[in-house]
Amino acid sequence: MLEKILPEKVDNTFPGYKFAAYAFLGFIIFTVARSLAHMFLPDGGAESIATIDLSLGGAEVIIGMFAKWGLSQLLMAGLYIIVYIRYKSLIPLMYIIIIAEYVGRICMGLLKPFETVGTPPGAIGNLIIIPLATILFIFSIRTERFRLQENLD
Repeated sequence: MLEKILPEKVDNTFPGYKFAAYAFLGFIIFTVARSLAHMFLPDGGAESIATIDLSLGGAEVIIGMFAKWGLSQLLMAGLYIIVYIRYKSLIPLMYIIIIAEYVGRICMGLLKPFETVGTPPGAIGNLIIIPLATILFIFSIRTERFRLQENLD
């Protein structure tokens, strides 16, 4: 299995289920949209999306941090795009990174919680994306040969 996550030869072949590769494209689009929102919304999405009360002092710092976070998300999306276009054999590794990112978000939220006015979409999205990315990871490392072998057993 490690060979499927960190292949010896990195190329544009994807031996997993095709829909796992297409779903990865969905993650790319979502990541680009999310990053651009954080970078270009007047409040960085802090209040309009994450429901953080910006009437408190230091709001400009929060907005700036959200914009910088958007830039880091855009850089990750750039890496995802490169993998999708040129190095599809690394899609399983990218799913691991996506899972780690969203698990990390939950852990950071538990370690450093902050008050919001409502429930931000990310709080629910994190709980959806982790199992979804896990299922897609599994389908990204399963091959046609594996499916045929299962049918013979």
